[in-house]
Amino acid sequence: MRAKEGFVYKQMHGTGVVVPVGEASREFRGMVTLNETGSFLWERMQVEVTREELVRALTEAYDTDAETAGKDVDAFAAKLREAGLLAE
Repeated sequence: MRAKEGFVYKQMHGTGVVVPVGEASREFRGMVTLNETGSFLWERMQVEVTREELVRALTEAYDTDAETAGKDVDAFAAKLREAGLLAE
C-alpha cells in the first residue's frame, strides 16, 4: 500500500494537510486534513508498505493494541482509496 504520487503533505498550525500538485491538481480539487494518526500513517505510506507494517508502527508509537491499530489502518486506507489517494 502506498500513497499516490502528486500529493504533498504539510503541517499547518498543528494539523496535517495533503494537497495535490502538478497533474494531480487537475484531477483532485481541494485538500485533505489529517489528524495525528492519519499524519503518522500518511508519512509512512510515501513508500510501499504493508498493512502489517503500518499496524506494527502504530502499536509501537501509540498505546494501542494490534486489533485497534488494524481497524484504524483499514479505515484510513478505505478513506484514501475512496478519495483516490492510494497508488494502484
